Amino acid sequence: MFITIDEKAVNWFEKEFEFNNPFSIRMYPQYAGFGEKHKGYSLAFSIETPANAAFTKQVNGIAFYIEENDMWFFEDTETYLSVDQLLNELQVTYKEFGNVH
Repeated sequence: MFITIDEKAVNWFEKEFEFNNPFSIRMYPQYAGFGEKHKGYSLAFSIETPANAAFTKQVNGIAFYIEENDMWFFEDTETYLSVDQLLNELQVTYKEFGNVH
């Protein structure tokens, strides 16, 4: 598992959620949409306090985290959060790791 959150994505979260740092953003699979990684699931975000965080990444005072029961969605994957310049919207892309034996 590897997660990259670029500076423009962090700025997008700060504007979208209108919270002062520090705060925590939960990243989790939501059953909705077409899902690029898992059919029927898309990546969702909410401001929550971690209950059982299995992964946390601090970026500019924001703690992005994944709960233990959501780790299946991110396993064997590189997840990149950036901003689509034309739409000025968050863009999530995934790259699967190859099977390494």
